Amino acid sequence: MIIDTHIHLDDSRYDEDLEEVLSRARVNGVQRFIIPGADPKTLDKAVGIAEKYDDVYFAVGVHPYDMDAFENLHFEKYIGHKKCVAIGECGLDYFRLEGSQEEKESEKKRQKEVFAEQIELAKKYKKPLIVHIRDASRDAKELLLQYNAQEVGGVLHCYNADEELLSLANKNFYFGIGGVLTFKNAKKLLNVLPKIPHAKLVIETDGPYLTPMPHRGERNEPLYTTYVAQKMSELLKIPLVEIKNITTKNALELFHIS
Repeated sequence: MIIDTHIHLDDSRYDEDLEEVLSRARVNGVQRFIIPGADPKTLDKAVGIAEKYDDVYFAVGVHPYDMDAFENLHFEKYIGHKKCVAIGECGLDYFRLEGSQEEKESEKKRQKEVFAEQIELAKKYKKPLIVHIRDASRDAKELLLQYNAQEVGGVLHCYNADEELLSLANKNFYFGIGGVLTFKNAKKLLNVLPKIPHAKLVIETDGPYLTPMPHRGERNEPLYTTYVAQKMSELLKIPLVEIKNITTKNALELFHIS
C-alpha cells in the first residue's frame, strides 16, 4: 500500500467530494492519510475528518505563514487525541519576506522562535515533527540540531533537494517526496534522490497543491501518490511494489501508526 504522509484534506477544495477522493485513493492502494496542522483555523475540521475515518490521522502545528496564530493555539487540546501523530507542519519559510532588511530580520527571528517552541513541544509530548523548509535550509538545520530534534525525529516535508539537509537522515529525519519529482524542471531533486537512504523515504502529495504529471494544473489528491511511487521506482531502479513496501514501512515507523 501507499501512505500519503501530507495531505490537506481540511482544505475547502475537498469539501464537495471528500468521500470520493478517499475512495479513489483506497481502491488504488492508498490506505493511510495524514493531515498536517498548517492552519489553526481548520484544525478542528481536520480532527473531525480523522475521527470520521479510521485511516485518516492528523497533526497539530503552525505553518510559518500563520505564526501569528501560534500564541492562541492550545496544543494540549489536540496532542492527546488518539489520532494526533505529529507536531507540524512547522518550520521556516523565507520565500515571502518583505519590507526593509530590518523588518525581514525581525520576521526571521520570530519564525525561528515559533519553530523552536514547536520543536520543544514535540520533544515534551514525544511526537515526530513535520518540517516545512523554504529558502531557509541552513537556519532550519541549525535549529533542529540546536534543540536536539533528533530525539523525536520527523519528516522534511516537500524535501527541497538541498544536499545540506541530507545529513539529517542520520538524525532520525525522513524525506517527504511528492509531485515535484515528476516535474520536468526538477533536475535538482532527480539528482539528489539516489543519495537519500531508502529507509528514510516517504511519499506525500501536499494536496491540493503540487499536482504531479500528467495532472499538473489540476487539484492534487491522494490517488496521485501512485505517480510519485512510479517515478521513484523508475529513478531508483527498484520494483514498484518494493517502493510501496519501503515507504509504507518508513511512514508507519515515523508516525507510530499501525
